[in-house]
Amino acid sequence: MARGFPKVAHIVLFIASLIWAVPLAWMVWTAIRPKREALSGSSLHFTLENFAHVWQSVPFDRYMLNTFMVVVGIFCVQLITVSMAAYAFARVNFVGKSLVFLVFLMQIMVPNDVLIFPNYLILSELGLVDTKLGIMLPFFASSFGVFLLRQAYLGIPLEYEEAAVMEGYSRWKLLWKIYFPLGRPVYIAFGLVSISYHWNNFLWPLIVTNSVENRLVTVGLAIFGLSMETGAQWSEVSAATMIVIAPLMLGFLLFQRQFINSFLQSGIK
Repeated sequence: MARGFPKVAHIVLFIASLIWAVPLAWMVWTAIRPKREALSGSSLHFTLENFAHVWQSVPFDRYMLNTFMVVVGIFCVQLITVSMAAYAFARVNFVGKSLVFLVFLMQIMVPNDVLIFPNYLILSELGLVDTKLGIMLPFFASSFGVFLLRQAYLGIPLEYEEAAVMEGYSRWKLLWKIYFPLGRPVYIAFGLVSISYHWNNFLWPLIVTNSVENRLVTVGLAIFGLSMETGAQWSEVSAATMIVIAPLMLGFLLFQRQFINSFLQSGIK
Protein backbone atom coordinates (compact mmCIF):
# COMPACT_ATOMS: atom_id res chain seq x y z
CA MET A 1 0.00 0.00 0.00
CA ALA A 2 2.85 2.36 0.90
CA ARG A 3 4.53 1.77 -2.45
CA GLY A 4 1.39 2.64 -4.37
CA PHE A 5 0.75 5.88 -2.47
CA PRO A 6 3.35 7.99 -4.36
CA LYS A 7 1.85 6.91 -7.68
CA VAL A 8 -1.63 7.91 -6.51
CA ALA A 9 -0.27 11.24 -5.27
CA HIS A 10 1.40 11.88 -8.63
CA ILE A 11 -1.85 11.11 -10.46
CA VAL A 12 -3.81 13.47 -8.20
CA LEU A 13 -1.25 16.23 -8.70
CA PHE A 14 -1.30 15.70 -12.46
CA ILE A 15 -5.10 15.97 -12.56
CA ALA A 16 -4.98 19.10 -10.37
CA SER A 17 -2.40 20.68 -12.68
CA LEU A 18 -4.62 19.96 -15.69
CA ILE A 19 -7.58 21.60 -13.98
CA TRP A 20 -5.43 24.63 -13.15
CA ALA A 21 -4.20 24.84 -16.75
CA VAL A 22 -7.69 24.86 -18.31
CA PRO A 23 -8.35 28.62 -17.80
CA LEU A 24 -4.86 29.46 -19.05
CA ALA A 25 -5.26 27.29 -22.14
CA TRP A 26 -8.67 28.84 -22.86
CA MET A 27 -7.20 32.34 -22.53
CA VAL A 28 -4.33 31.54 -24.93
CA TRP A 29 -6.75 29.97 -27.41
CA THR A 30 -9.07 32.98 -27.27
CA ALA A 31 -6.25 35.50 -27.54
CA ILE A 32 -5.03 34.13 -30.88
CA ARG A 33 -8.49 33.74 -32.43
CA PRO A 34 -10.22 36.33 -34.65
CA LYS A 35 -12.84 38.39 -32.82
CA ARG A 36 -15.82 36.89 -34.59
CA GLU A 37 -14.61 33.35 -34.03
CA ALA A 38 -13.33 33.71 -30.48
CA LEU A 39 -16.03 31.60 -28.84
CA SER A 40 -16.61 29.17 -31.68
CA GLY A 41 -14.64 26.14 -32.70
CA SER A 42 -15.92 25.93 -36.24
CA SER A 43 -12.60 26.96 -37.81
CA LEU A 44 -8.91 26.97 -37.05
CA HIS A 45 -8.05 30.54 -37.97
CA PHE A 46 -5.37 32.16 -35.85
CA THR A 47 -4.09 35.71 -35.71
CA LEU A 48 -1.86 38.05 -33.70
CA GLU A 49 -3.91 41.11 -34.55
CA ASN A 50 -5.48 41.13 -31.09
CA PHE A 51 -2.09 41.70 -29.47
CA ALA A 52 -1.21 44.44 -31.95
CA HIS A 53 -4.54 46.20 -31.43
CA VAL A 54 -4.27 46.04 -27.65
CA TRP A 55 -0.68 47.32 -27.66
CA GLN A 56 -1.64 50.25 -29.87
CA SER A 57 -4.85 51.08 -28.00
CA VAL A 58 -3.38 51.15 -24.50
CA PRO A 59 0.08 52.42 -23.44
CA PHE A 60 1.09 49.03 -22.07
CA ASP A 61 4.75 49.88 -22.66
CA ARG A 62 4.45 52.72 -20.15
CA TYR A 63 2.44 50.57 -17.74
CA MET A 64 5.05 47.82 -17.96
CA LEU A 65 7.88 50.26 -17.26
CA ASN A 66 6.02 51.74 -14.28
CA THR A 67 5.29 48.31 -12.86
CA PHE A 68 8.88 47.17 -13.33
CA MET A 69 10.21 50.27 -11.57
CA VAL A 70 7.79 49.88 -8.66
CA VAL A 71 8.33 46.13 -8.20
CA VAL A 72 12.13 46.36 -8.39
CA GLY A 73 12.19 49.45 -6.17
CA ILE A 74 10.10 47.79 -3.48
CA PHE A 75 12.17 44.62 -3.52
CA CYS A 76 15.51 46.45 -3.37
CA VAL A 77 14.44 48.45 -0.32
CA GLN A 78 12.92 45.36 1.28
CA LEU A 79 16.22 43.52 0.96
CA ILE A 80 17.82 46.13 3.21
CA THR A 81 15.04 46.67 5.75
CA VAL A 82 14.10 43.01 6.05
CA SER A 83 17.70 41.85 6.39
CA MET A 84 18.52 44.39 9.09
CA ALA A 85 15.37 43.64 11.09
CA ALA A 86 15.81 39.87 10.76
CA TYR A 87 19.41 40.09 11.94
CA ALA A 88 18.38 42.20 14.92
CA PHE A 89 15.72 39.70 15.99
CA ALA A 90 18.01 36.72 15.39
CA ARG A 91 21.37 37.87 16.81
CA VAL A 92 21.05 41.13 18.72
CA ASN A 93 19.94 41.03 22.36
CA PHE A 94 17.86 43.97 23.57
CA VAL A 95 15.19 44.63 26.17
CA GLY A 96 11.74 43.42 25.16
CA LYS A 97 13.03 41.55 22.13
CA SER A 98 10.45 38.73 22.31
CA LEU A 99 7.57 41.15 22.86
CA VAL A 100 8.62 43.39 19.98
CA PHE A 101 8.96 40.38 17.68
CA LEU A 102 5.52 39.14 18.71
CA VAL A 103 3.99 42.53 17.94
CA PHE A 104 5.86 42.56 14.65
CA LEU A 105 4.43 39.15 13.72
CA MET A 106 0.90 40.40 14.39
CA GLN A 107 1.24 42.50 11.25
CA ILE A 108 1.16 39.30 9.18
CA MET A 109 -2.46 38.78 10.27
CA VAL A 110 -3.48 42.30 9.17
CA PRO A 111 -4.46 42.39 5.45
CA ASN A 112 -2.92 45.22 3.48
CA ASP A 113 -6.35 46.29 2.24
CA VAL A 114 -7.34 47.21 5.81
CA LEU A 115 -4.60 49.87 5.85
CA ILE A 116 -5.54 51.51 2.56
CA PHE A 117 -7.44 54.43 4.12
CA PRO A 118 -4.80 55.45 6.73
CA ASN A 119 -2.02 54.96 4.18
CA TYR A 120 -3.84 57.19 1.70
CA LEU A 121 -4.30 59.92 4.33
CA ILE A 122 -0.60 59.85 5.14
CA LEU A 123 0.37 60.04 1.47
CA SER A 124 -2.02 62.97 1.00
CA GLU A 125 -0.34 64.87 3.83
CA LEU A 126 3.08 64.11 2.34
CA GLY A 127 1.97 65.10 -1.17
CA LEU A 128 2.83 61.66 -2.59
CA VAL A 129 -0.54 60.72 -4.10
CA ASP A 130 -0.21 59.71 -7.76
CA THR A 131 3.52 59.10 -7.52
CA LYS A 132 5.58 55.94 -7.84
CA LEU A 133 7.09 56.58 -4.42
CA GLY A 134 3.58 56.73 -2.99
CA ILE A 135 2.81 53.30 -4.43
CA MET A 136 5.99 51.82 -3.00
CA LEU A 137 6.20 53.48 0.40
CA PRO A 138 3.74 51.29 2.38
CA PHE A 139 5.60 48.13 1.28
CA PHE A 140 9.19 49.07 2.08
CA ALA A 141 9.03 46.72 5.09
CA SER A 142 7.64 43.19 5.19
CA SER A 143 6.78 41.32 8.39
CA PHE A 144 6.61 38.07 6.40
CA GLY A 145 10.10 38.66 5.03
CA VAL A 146 11.45 39.47 8.51
CA PHE A 147 10.01 36.27 9.93
CA LEU A 148 11.29 34.18 7.02
CA LEU A 149 14.83 35.56 7.18
CA ARG A 150 14.98 35.46 10.98
CA GLN A 151 14.31 31.73 10.91
CA ALA A 152 17.00 31.32 8.26
CA TYR A 153 19.52 33.38 10.23
CA LEU A 154 18.88 31.32 13.38
CA GLY A 155 19.84 28.22 11.37
CA ILE A 156 23.26 29.66 10.53
CA PRO A 157 25.90 28.45 13.05
CA LEU A 158 26.82 31.19 15.48
CA GLU A 159 30.46 30.14 15.22
CA TYR A 160 30.65 31.77 11.77
CA GLU A 161 29.75 35.13 13.23
CA GLU A 162 32.07 34.73 16.21
CA ALA A 163 34.98 33.95 13.91
CA ALA A 164 34.14 36.94 11.71
CA VAL A 165 33.94 39.26 14.73
CA MET A 166 37.40 38.15 15.77
CA GLU A 167 38.56 39.20 12.31
CA GLY A 168 37.14 42.67 12.91
CA TYR A 169 33.91 42.43 10.89
CA SER A 170 31.27 45.10 11.55
CA ARG A 171 27.56 44.35 11.76
CA TRP A 172 26.99 45.39 8.16
CA LYS A 173 29.97 43.37 6.95
CA LEU A 174 28.60 40.34 8.81
CA LEU A 175 25.36 40.71 6.89
CA TRP A 176 27.06 41.21 3.56
CA LYS A 177 29.75 38.53 3.84
CA ILE A 178 28.01 35.81 5.87
CA TYR A 179 24.25 36.10 6.16
CA PHE A 180 23.52 37.29 2.62
CA PRO A 181 25.40 34.39 0.89
CA LEU A 182 24.20 31.69 3.30
CA GLY A 183 20.62 32.95 3.14
CA ARG A 184 20.48 33.05 -0.66
CA PRO A 185 17.76 30.34 -1.05
CA VAL A 186 15.52 32.23 1.35
CA TYR A 187 16.15 35.52 -0.46
CA ILE A 188 15.13 33.91 -3.75
CA ALA A 189 11.97 32.49 -2.19
CA PHE A 190 11.08 35.84 -0.64
CA GLY A 191 11.87 37.62 -3.91
CA LEU A 192 9.46 35.36 -5.77
CA VAL A 193 6.68 36.11 -3.28
CA SER A 194 7.36 39.84 -3.22
CA ILE A 195 7.70 40.34 -6.97
CA SER A 196 4.64 38.26 -7.88
CA TYR A 197 2.51 39.99 -5.24
CA HIS A 198 3.42 43.54 -6.23
CA TRP A 199 3.24 42.79 -9.96
CA ASN A 200 -0.35 41.56 -9.49
CA ASN A 201 -1.35 44.16 -6.89
CA PHE A 202 -4.43 46.03 -8.07
CA LEU A 203 -6.47 47.80 -5.38
CA TRP A 204 -3.77 50.02 -3.87
CA PRO A 205 -2.35 51.25 -7.23
CA LEU A 206 -5.92 51.84 -8.43
CA ILE A 207 -6.68 54.13 -5.50
CA VAL A 208 -3.39 56.00 -5.29
CA THR A 209 -2.77 56.71 -9.00
CA ASN A 210 -4.66 58.92 -11.43
CA SER A 211 -2.33 59.45 -14.38
CA VAL A 212 -0.89 57.32 -17.15
CA GLU A 213 2.62 58.33 -16.08
CA ASN A 214 2.22 56.43 -12.77
CA ARG A 215 -0.44 53.83 -13.57
CA LEU A 216 0.52 50.15 -13.20
CA VAL A 217 -0.20 47.35 -15.63
CA THR A 218 -2.98 45.71 -13.60
CA VAL A 219 -4.89 49.00 -13.42
CA GLY A 220 -4.33 49.54 -17.13
CA LEU A 221 -5.75 46.10 -17.86
CA ALA A 222 -8.88 46.85 -15.84
CA ILE A 223 -9.38 50.21 -17.55
CA PHE A 224 -8.93 48.55 -20.94
CA GLY A 225 -11.58 45.95 -20.09
CA LEU A 226 -14.04 48.65 -19.01
CA SER A 227 -13.38 50.77 -22.10
CA MET A 228 -14.93 48.24 -24.48
CA GLU A 229 -17.81 50.06 -26.14
CA THR A 230 -19.56 47.02 -27.58
CA GLY A 231 -19.34 44.74 -24.58
CA ALA A 232 -16.72 42.16 -23.75
CA GLN A 233 -14.31 41.53 -26.62
CA TRP A 234 -12.93 38.27 -25.33
CA SER A 235 -10.11 38.02 -27.86
CA GLU A 236 -8.71 41.45 -26.99
CA VAL A 237 -9.24 41.04 -23.25
CA SER A 238 -7.46 37.69 -23.35
CA ALA A 239 -4.62 39.19 -25.40
CA ALA A 240 -4.26 42.04 -22.90
CA THR A 241 -4.22 39.56 -20.02
CA MET A 242 -1.52 37.55 -21.77
CA ILE A 243 0.59 40.72 -22.10
CA VAL A 244 0.23 41.39 -18.36
CA ILE A 245 1.14 37.90 -17.14
CA ALA A 246 3.80 37.18 -19.77
CA PRO A 247 6.77 38.62 -17.78
CA LEU A 248 5.96 36.54 -14.70
CA MET A 249 5.42 33.38 -16.75
CA LEU A 250 8.64 33.93 -18.68
CA GLY A 251 10.57 34.53 -15.48
CA PHE A 252 9.22 31.36 -13.93
CA LEU A 253 10.00 29.27 -17.00
CA LEU A 254 13.57 30.56 -17.11
CA PHE A 255 14.27 30.19 -13.39
CA GLN A 256 11.88 27.45 -12.31
CA ARG A 257 14.68 25.18 -11.11
CA GLN A 258 16.12 27.93 -8.90
CA PHE A 259 12.65 28.80 -7.60
CA ILE A 260 11.79 25.23 -6.65
CA ASN A 261 15.18 24.64 -5.03
CA SER A 262 14.89 27.85 -3.05
CA PHE A 263 11.50 26.86 -1.65
CA LEU A 264 12.76 23.39 -0.75
CA GLN A 265 15.86 24.76 0.98
CA SER A 266 14.02 27.54 2.80
CA GLY A 267 11.48 25.15 4.26
CA ILE A 268 8.35 26.70 2.69
CA LYS A 269 5.60 24.15 2.21
